Amino acid sequence: MNRIVFLLVFFVVGVTITYFLIQPKEKMLPVINPTDLEVEMVDPDVLMSGKGYGHTIGDFSFINQNGKTITQKDLEGKVYVAEYFFTTCGTICPIMNEQMTRVQQHYRLNDNVRILSFTVNPEVDNVERMKAYAEEHKANDKQWFFLTGEKDSLYALARKSFFVLKPAEAENLGDAGSDFIHTNNFVLVDGKKRIRGYYDGTSRTSVDSLIYDIGRLLEE
Repeated sequence: MNRIVFLLVFFVVGVTITYFLIQPKEKMLPVINPTDLEVEMVDPDVLMSGKGYGHTIGDFSFINQNGKTITQKDLEGKVYVAEYFFTTCGTICPIMNEQMTRVQQHYRLNDNVRILSFTVNPEVDNVERMKAYAEEHKANDKQWFFLTGEKDSLYALARKSFFVLKPAEAENLGDAGSDFIHTNNFVLVDGKKRIRGYYDGTSRTSVDSLIYDIGRLLEE
């Protein structure tokens, strides 16, 4: 009798272990390179330089809402989400930052996650205005950085590193007076400075996916 019980237990345990071993593992998030994107989204200089593969976010130096300089050194090994916005935006930005608040809430206790909100209107969005906006959104200033600086540098990073423009927006940039980035893209970047996903910052469902994917990157 004892032998039968033992064999039954052995069989159940064996079946359980086998079941988990043969379950397909979730695929890793893709590493996104310029060649994976619609050509209109990528600055021509990037493609002409032959850097279609092995892309990483370029170095930068901007000022956050506390007047502190933030560079790539402050993000070493961190998973982060980047967006472009402006404080006086009354259309998509309030929705985007309501969703970004959800991201912060979910990972508020995780020191390996950061959020970067780059202004597209630095002429207006100085440190004081960014500070007020950050406080309005209850941003943890050790985790969520609202960044301002030289417009040329902000826009170059958007076009040559994050590739946040949609094709229609990129096409319009050639028109006089249309040099203004207004996008709902959230960009997920891993600890090696590689782009791992794009998400619609105005969509709760898409941001749910972002929150989940951040967790996946943290486990890599």
